[in-house]
Amino acid sequence: MLLATFKLCAGSSYRHMRNMKGLRQQAVMAIGQELNRRALGGPNPSTWISQVRRRSSLLGSRLEETLYSDQELAYLQQGEEAMQKALGILSNQEGWKKETQQDNGDKVMSKVVPDVGKVFRLEVVVDQPMERLYEELVERMEAMGEWNPNVKEIKVLQKIGKDTFITHEMAAEAAGNLVGPRDFVSVRCAKRRGSTCVLAGMATDFGNMPEQKGVIRAEHGPTCMVLHPLAGSPSKTKLTWLLSIDLKGWLPKSIINQVLSQTQVDFANHLRRRLESRPASEARC
Repeated sequence: MLLATFKLCAGSSYRHMRNMKGLRQQAVMAIGQELNRRALGGPNPSTWISQVRRRSSLLGSRLEETLYSDQELAYLQQGEEAMQKALGILSNQEGWKKETQQDNGDKVMSKVVPDVGKVFRLEVVVDQPMERLYEELVERMEAMGEWNPNVKEIKVLQKIGKDTFITHEMAAEAAGNLVGPRDFVSVRCAKRRGSTCVLAGMATDFGNMPEQKGVIRAEHGPTCMVLHPLAGSPSKTKLTWLLSIDLKGWLPKSIINQVLSQTQVDFANHLRRRLESRPASEARC
C-alpha cells in the first residue's frame, strides 16, 4: 500500500496526476500516517522506515513548491532576496555616520550603499520582550495605522505560505505637507532564526493594486527590522531597523534625509507608547 501511495504522490504512474495538487497533498498525509502506524508497530523501527521518512520529507518539500503558481514563487524568491540584501547591509559595520541620537539612547545612522543609495539604520532598546514586538509588528501589521500617525493604513493583499505577504501601505503627508501622499506595494518576509526575528521587504508589482490618482507610488528598497532579546536582559528587546526608500517625485535630498531619519525616531516613540498602553493579555484578545 505504501509503494502505491508513493507512486500516486509522485505522479510517476500517471502523467495527468502531476497537476492534481489536492490529490498529492492527501497522498503526502497518507504517507505520514502509514509511516507512523508502522513505526509504532514495534519497539525498533527498521532501517527502511528511516530511509523512507527522509525521502518522504524531501518529497514533501518538492511538492510544496508545486503548490504555488509561478508568480507566487517569484514573490517568495523576492522576499528572500530582500532579506539577504538587507541583512548583508546591516552586517557591514563600516561607513555608518550618526544622523541623530536621543537622550534615551535611540540613534539613527546612515550611509550610502552602491546600487541602493542612502540607507538609514535605527537602533533602539525597547523595555518589552521580543514576542510582544513580533506580535505588534508582524501578527498585527494591519493595525499599525492605529498607533503610528506616519502610516494611514497597511493592508495585506495576499499571503503566500507561512511567512510571506504582499502589502499595500498608505503613508501620511510629512514635513509640513512638503512630502505629499505616498503609497507602497511591497513583498514582506517574516522569519525566525533562533532567538532572532527578521521582517524584511522590498517594492514589488501587484496587478490588483495599480497606482492611484493623486498618490505617488514610492518604493521600499531592501529594508528590514531585526528583533532579538537584549544580551543579559531577556525581558528587553534590541530593535534594528534598516530603512531604504525612494520617495519619487521632485524632492530636495536635504528634506528626504530629514524626513526619513525623523520617521525612524518617531516610530520608536510611537511603538513604545503602543506597547505600554496595550498590555500583552489585551493584545492577544
